[in-house]
Amino acid sequence: MSTLVFREARLADVDRCYAIEIEAYEGDEAATREKIATRIAQYSQGFLCLETDGKVIGFINAGCAWDVVMSDEAFKELIGHDPAAPNAVIMSVVLDPAYQGKGYASLLMRPFIDLMKKMDKRTIHLMCKTQHVELYKKMGLSVRQTVRVRPRRYGVA
Repeated sequence: MSTLVFREARLADVDRCYAIEIEAYEGDEAATREKIATRIAQYSQGFLCLETDGKVIGFINAGCAWDVVMSDEAFKELIGHDPAAPNAVIMSVVLDPAYQGKGYASLLMRPFIDLMKKMDKRTIHLMCKTQHVELYKKMGLSVRQTVRVRPRRYGVA
């Protein structure tokens, strides 16, 4: 039986986390390698890896905000992130596809929630697709429906 290890991400994990991200997410939903590197470098405390046999098989990463704006694309690069802010915003909960459907997401979420509690976070926000809502409900999370709006860009006349 393999031993599962939950640990803070390190810069050496960037390539493996990026590989998992692009395998698990569709198209432009996947974070770029640069965004993952930024998230680890700037807030490794909010980037929890799950590994087995010395190999990262999944991760959760988040930033913190005073005011949560779920459509804020800049926040995904941690622009506006403040580690002292009371609200955690999860940007990815992702597993290597070979490990999906085996309960690892639930196992990963528990220590992440505990970590956020120890860091005195009042809320944890997560954007997810409709088909994943039941998974998060089973983890004991409450669901608040929101609509993701992409900000319009207006030219200046």
